[in-house]
Amino acid sequence: MEKLAKIIIKGRVLIIAVTVILTVALGYNIKDLKINADTMSLLPDDDPIALLYKNIGKKFGGNDMGMIVLETDNIFKKEALEHIKQITDTLKITNGVSTVTSLTNVINIKGNEDGIEISKLIDEYNIPDTEEELSDLKNTVFSKEMYKGSIVSDDGTLTLIIFTLLENADKPAVSKNIKDKITQLQLPEKLYFGGLPIMMNDMSDLISSDMARLIPITFFLIALILFLSFRSARGVILPLLTAGISVVWSLGFMVVLGYELTMISNTIPIILLAIGSAYTIHVINRINSTFATDRKTAIINALTYIILPVILASLTTVAGFLSFIFGSYLTMIKDFGIFTALGVFFALLLSVFFVPAIISVLSLNKKNIHQTENNRKSILSDYFLTPLKNLLFKHYIYILTAWGFLIIIGILGVFFIKSDANMNDDFKKDNPIRISDEIMQQKFGGSLPVFVVFKGDIQSPEVLKIMVKTADYMKKNPYIKKTQSVADLIKEMNDVMGEGKKIPDEKAKIEQLWFLLDGQDVMSQLVTDELDEAIIQSQFASPKNEDMKLFIDDMNRFIRENLTNNCKIEITGMPHIYDKLNISLINSQASSVLLAIALMLIIVGLLFRSFSNAVYAIIPIIVTITILLGFMGYYGIKLDFASVLVASIALGIGIDYSIHIIISFNHSLKKTGDIFKALENTIMFSGKAVIINVVSVAAGFLVLLFSELVPLQNFGLLVALSMLGSGLSALTLLPSILLLEQKKIIKS
Repeated sequence: MEKLAKIIIKGRVLIIAVTVILTVALGYNIKDLKINADTMSLLPDDDPIALLYKNIGKKFGGNDMGMIVLETDNIFKKEALEHIKQITDTLKITNGVSTVTSLTNVINIKGNEDGIEISKLIDEYNIPDTEEELSDLKNTVFSKEMYKGSIVSDDGTLTLIIFTLLENADKPAVSKNIKDKITQLQLPEKLYFGGLPIMMNDMSDLISSDMARLIPITFFLIALILFLSFRSARGVILPLLTAGISVVWSLGFMVVLGYELTMISNTIPIILLAIGSAYTIHVINRINSTFATDRKTAIINALTYIILPVILASLTTVAGFLSFIFGSYLTMIKDFGIFTALGVFFALLLSVFFVPAIISVLSLNKKNIHQTENNRKSILSDYFLTPLKNLLFKHYIYILTAWGFLIIIGILGVFFIKSDANMNDDFKKDNPIRISDEIMQQKFGGSLPVFVVFKGDIQSPEVLKIMVKTADYMKKNPYIKKTQSVADLIKEMNDVMGEGKKIPDEKAKIEQLWFLLDGQDVMSQLVTDELDEAIIQSQFASPKNEDMKLFIDDMNRFIRENLTNNCKIEITGMPHIYDKLNISLINSQASSVLLAIALMLIIVGLLFRSFSNAVYAIIPIIVTITILLGFMGYYGIKLDFASVLVASIALGIGIDYSIHIIISFNHSLKKTGDIFKALENTIMFSGKAVIINVVSVAAGFLVLLFSELVPLQNFGLLVALSMLGSGLSALTLLPSILLLEQKKIIKS
């Protein structure tokens, strides 16, 4: 370490130059950083459920369904119908839109003197305007199942316009274009925008808004804490400069490697601002407190001591983030792990090389400070550290007992934790997208698409009858209100022919009816050109995971029982995607935490050359995480894309405090030979750096409480609490364990 410290001081100008060049080069790339809010990007490309969902998009004109609800006092007025047509026509000519279905272009099947007439429900060139025509339209809509509650609400005050996006479309961009175009129409009716494409667009906007608002707040807040702690420009500028450069490097590499920003990875700048400054805090604290005959020797001595603890602390933090790469099934979480680990590693390099290089350039020619300056009384020492030291000396057994009691409470709370991957819950309750989704659940059967795929001869009576049977069974579920398939159209046509609302028994009869459907826009959404695959489309109304799970299990059982050699059935949709995500979240939580613990035991054990010290270092943070998970259970904070990260992040960051305490205690014990003197030195010196570190990191994460996304609010709160808990346990529980161990050694 001493040789490395001398190399750093000697090459200080080169280190600064390389840092500046890399920062400028990578910072330039950030302008090309893109945001990806697509739920499907969470799952790996080869996931069976995701593959089936994507294939439906390719074969049936898109699976991403957007919805626009128009609300007025009465839909069946000429003015309202004209406005619906305006929206429909605007959507049709928007690049990236595959299909549009509304009251003004929906298919209508009726009888005439020649047999069957298939046309549009409303003639777009002759919109009804008389009371009689409007009344006939209303009666037709409310008399047919395919319209009532599907296109028009039961009370006739809302109508639904559905559009799908092309599979290869830039979905957030197309959705933004749609919202802008429809808003510019300045229609007098109230409009609600919903569905996954709109949700993705709004998510992207909120991610951009959060970054623009929260990063400056985090920067200012940490700067304020650093100023109050160090009372010097260097103590403020260097930690923030280190963290800021690590953010630039991390995001720059994200662009270079072709990755995009997601709902999770948009927290990377805030995380690195909070964590990245921590290593510099320890370096500055050690340099400020090290004295020698000249400034150069003092800096080298300080670096010789602090480099190893900082490397060890950062490696454990990196291990915490790397656990997401190997312990998570979800792509978005893996990507987050890669670039946060990379950012932490950059912060380590900058703290060990760049910061000492800057300090040496600025202060090598200055005289060293007298040691007495560092012994000034401080509020932190007088009102917290000294009482804490005295408490540990007298009552460490009570401290151990209190932590044991908290562990029991935490373990009990863990059993109340629930998982939730529904994107709707990511928005605040007053967010327009959430309000729109609730309206669609109540009035139109929900916004979560469900697709049942049938493979076989679609014109055969057997396959069509199985489709009808499946649709009827689906509608027994309280959260499936309507279904749509080509079988419904055949039934409707057969009924108009006077032979009942059923599938004909002869294939020839079906082919005759089918001939009349050829060329209709709706057919490409329901059946392939080869007539070997068809789908049932529906929407699921409940956002609750347990309702989705019951529906999926029930449908899977039904499908197993109704498969035939001539008809293969598969089901997918957003309930299936969310269910897969929920299972993956629970598995990710368990596997990433266990992997993080194993990695940290190995890293700390090897560097300490002591497995017992590794165990002592990790005990406080495991205790903290147990209590934190209990807190989640008691307060109803669900396991989602963000909160699933908390335990491993807390492990990676929180163990740093234990490492610094153990190294300081062992160093002082070796030097003094006195347990209590060693503990006093540890608490009074390293305790100060730990407290500053805890407060700055916790404050950085608490800024996320101002996020517009609910998961990030919970994430910020939970990580901040874990930092406070791990810092407190490192300063109370860990010293109590060390005291107990040393007393046993002395006694034996």
